Amino acid sequence: MNKLKEFVFFIDNLSVSVGRSFAWCIIILILGTCYEVFMRYGFGNPTSWAFDMSYMLYGTIFMMAGAYTLARGGHVRGDFLYRRLKPKTQARIDLVLYVLFFFPGILAMVFSGYEYGIAAFKLREVSVNSPVGVPVWPIKLIILFSGFFLLVQGIAEVMRCIYCIKTGNWLRRGVDVDETALNLNKDLRID
Repeated sequence: MNKLKEFVFFIDNLSVSVGRSFAWCIIILILGTCYEVFMRYGFGNPTSWAFDMSYMLYGTIFMMAGAYTLARGGHVRGDFLYRRLKPKTQARIDLVLYVLFFFPGILAMVFSGYEYGIAAFKLREVSVNSPVGVPVWPIKLIILFSGFFLLVQGIAEVMRCIYCIKTGNWLRRGVDVDETALNLNKDLRID
């Protein structure tokens, strides 16, 4: 069971690292948007690349955050009945749902993302909507990579379900924002 826990925590850490790395795209997105607004309204000289940059970076951030969100248990779940169940029952339900719905969808994403991304890469595809021909093949390759990381994190989630079915307890998840919020609340508390 220790090897299983190590495996799950390794994948969780990988997903968190990838998610945090791509979160830095937000800074680039903000700077590019601010530059565009400044040029457009300050000098009446809008850029020809800002729109393409914004949708490509936003799409990248959104897609690469999927595995991170799954690793943190942050995806939306209709759990008004689920939360009242015993952990073993929850794990059995999750396991069935991963096999029936999650993996077929993610595998389709990986395979179609591969074909779509590789074709765009080979063509060095550019945006037809941009007057400067901004390359769009990198965002199309992101479909493949985000699908791969979701697939790997999904395997970790299945391992988490198996662990819960065997032991009756869920493996803990890492904490990011919650930990920061708790520490902030401790600092602001007046005793």
